Amino acid sequence: MDWGVIGRNLEFMAGGLLLTFQLAGLAVAGGLIAGIVLGLCRVSSLSWIYYPASVYVHFFRSQPLILVIFWFYFLVPILVGKPLGAFLSTVIAFICFESAYFAEIVRGGLQSVSRGQVMAAYACGLRTLQVQLHVVLPQALRNMIPALTTQAVVIFQDTSLAYVIGLREFLRRVNLVDTREMRSVELFLFAGLVYLILCSAGSQLARRLEQRRVGLAV
Repeated sequence: MDWGVIGRNLEFMAGGLLLTFQLAGLAVAGGLIAGIVLGLCRVSSLSWIYYPASVYVHFFRSQPLILVIFWFYFLVPILVGKPLGAFLSTVIAFICFESAYFAEIVRGGLQSVSRGQVMAAYACGLRTLQVQLHVVLPQALRNMIPALTTQAVVIFQDTSLAYVIGLREFLRRVNLVDTREMRSVELFLFAGLVYLILCSAGSQLARRLEQRRVGLAV
């Protein structure tokens, strides 16, 4: 085996890893913001708010992510009249897709807050939106942190799907190096080790946050 192939191409592959982190970071940030809005809509008693949000969530949760990426890369440019580019198409696809999953995490977190606290907030004269934003949401977010961290790890793994439209993220660059060097075993073992280390660190963080949350609850 020629493990030197990793050192010779490390800078090139590191550039792809940086792009992977950028994509994952934007997907998590955008997906979480949209997911909070959708989650609030999913617990609304107003049908004109609840049903459109529910349709959105169920629609994207029923689609494979790779198909959503194709839509935004091939279909949306036809509709808007200009190409979005591989990176922007992927970011938008991830945000739209992941917001549906974040919405369900948020909905579960909102519903985990004690009904008594909600009624107490209403008794203090707060309106529905104020209750959700100032009483329910802050507590729900603390409860959701472990699940949100786990979902962020999943998003990091899913960034590898961007290869289908030619985005040179980490795994795509590893594949390009393999095409030139013909060292599949060494390169893909290295890629697997990178994903193992990073995703294990994220999973360990989620476990610690869950233990801390349980400890505080006790």
